[in-house]
Amino acid sequence: MSRYVNVCALGPCAMPENPATNREAIEKMIGWWREHLDQVWPYEPDLVILPEACDRYAQFSPERRREYYEERGHKIRDFLAGEARAHRCYLAYSAARQMPDKKWRNTTEIIDRRGGTAGLYHKNHLTRGEHDESGLSFGTEAPLIKCDFGTVACAICFDLNFEELRGRYKPLRPDIIAFSSMYHGGLAQKIWAYDCQSYFVGAVANLRCDVLSPQGEIMASSTSYRWYANARVNLDRELVHLDFHGDKLRAAKEKYRSKINISVPDFLGSVLLTSETEDFTVQDVMKEFGMISWRDYYAASLRHREANLK
Repeated sequence: MSRYVNVCALGPCAMPENPATNREAIEKMIGWWREHLDQVWPYEPDLVILPEACDRYAQFSPERRREYYEERGHKIRDFLAGEARAHRCYLAYSAARQMPDKKWRNTTEIIDRRGGTAGLYHKNHLTRGEHDESGLSFGTEAPLIKCDFGTVACAICFDLNFEELRGRYKPLRPDIIAFSSMYHGGLAQKIWAYDCQSYFVGAVANLRCDVLSPQGEIMASSTSYRWYANARVNLDRELVHLDFHGDKLRAAKEKYRSKINISVPDFLGSVLLTSETEDFTVQDVMKEFGMISWRDYYAASLRHREANLK
């Protein structure tokens, strides 16, 4: 059965002002995010992703930044939790924060619709500057965060360069990858979406924000006129290979018409199949017409190779 989710990546430039006091800095940062969040609430998002270190002042020295963070505490988090609660929305809040073990980490918190914590991800792959100069500690876990609409995996900026982290998420097949960053991942964004077969929602400060399909196709992007990208994605999906499936896909489309959608981009050889109805799931369609998933197709191809090598 179709599972539609409204997703939004929001990536305005960093707060341009240089407040005199930390109290003023906190108030201005809350006002900054209230202004930009107000632009996306009319789209009724289920999930909003904010950029990496979204409440940081880039112009602060490391010493001033740490003082600001210590006075900030949970104040901005509590403001965002109130917004999530008021708009019945999940919200990915990326920030440097001190954890109960007293270590500072670069963290994405998925705040749930009630303002609680659905899950935390600590950046696994810090840059040397983050570790040596900013005193942040490496994360080690790659959790799959459960939301009421599906599952979310997180990555932060430099993480996108490391196959090891992606390899941990791949067998989990998250519904959505929430990417908070200061830099655009370029080709790596497409690789992550396609390899994990997940929707990819990338919030990048002052650069283009993208929503990608599980085939790595851009579904929505921010522009020079607005800082956000929003899209309606269907989580009841499956990738299948065109090999051995052409007649089956045509027969399924002939029978179900608008109740299913078949997306076939150039040069990939894959099909994104979605159920657009409450009557049945995409897995029901695949079973009825004898289709196998993209992953099962390639696994069978490897088994065939191994058997014939012997």
